[in-house]
Amino acid sequence: MLRLVPDGGRAAVWAGALALWLAAGSGCDTALDARRATLCRRAVPALAPPGADIGLLRVGPGASRGSVRVDYRVTGGSGNLPKAEATRPRHLVCHFGAGDELTALTTEQGPVNGASLYLLRRYYLATPEAEAADPGRR
Repeated sequence: MLRLVPDGGRAAVWAGALALWLAAGSGCDTALDARRATLCRRAVPALAPPGADIGLLRVGPGASRGSVRVDYRVTGGSGNLPKAEATRPRHLVCHFGAGDELTALTTEQGPVNGASLYLLRRYYLATPEAEAADPGRR
């Protein structure tokens, strides 16, 4: 039987191909995860009390596949918030479909209804105002 690559060499070729495939795939996932995290962070100011300053605590994967969780605190600002409101930790979980399509949004108070989600996606998230208010941009 004719062998072009010895058995040990074949394993090295497969290992190299696998490493290349994983590296290429992880780059795409990383960019997609970053876009999803940015969109989820940008939703926070729209859902926080008016005039509040936002302090991010954590941005990371949510409990379900394709979701992002943002933990934050409202740290005051020009709004008149009671101290208990300002110190209470809050969170937002963004659920995504294919790519970076936001399909559902849940806060510590429950799910955001379909109309509010539509308005948020259509008229806010992709605007310069949302980019300027992104609490992760500071």
